[in-house]
Amino acid sequence: MAEKSRYFVIREKAVPEVLLKVVEAKRLLESERVLSVQEAAERVGISRSSYYKYQNDIFPFHDEAKGKTVTFVLQMEDEPGLLSLVLNIVADFGANILTIHQSIPINGVASLTLSIEVLPTTGDVSAMIEKIEEQKGVHYLKILGRE
Repeated sequence: MAEKSRYFVIREKAVPEVLLKVVEAKRLLESERVLSVQEAAERVGISRSSYYKYQNDIFPFHDEAKGKTVTFVLQMEDEPGLLSLVLNIVADFGANILTIHQSIPINGVASLTLSIEVLPTTGDVSAMIEKIEEQKGVHYLKILGRE
């Protein structure tokens, strides 16, 4: 019986160092700065077997998001202009907004569910999310899913 794949989106700080080094080794190989897996593994400080063990299991979120739909939820203060600011950030990064749903604010806090299409011309999705999270009045942002 085939094993069902499950996917998780986690922050970089929660990823074990060996997996981050695998990503770096993959980047070196793709950029053609190194010609072999052995050389890439040595440069980042992992074994070749670690590279092969994890190479198909980790990838940077922004690299694999192109042409995908990403849905996230934000909890934010009910302040004039904050929703507009968030939507402008998405537009500035070149993503296409598919759906927007904002709850009625309770105690001055609203939930926003936003689905965006990540286009080939869209900037770094991770940077976009960070910029949204940095806005005054945004309590948190969580990625719900990616198709």
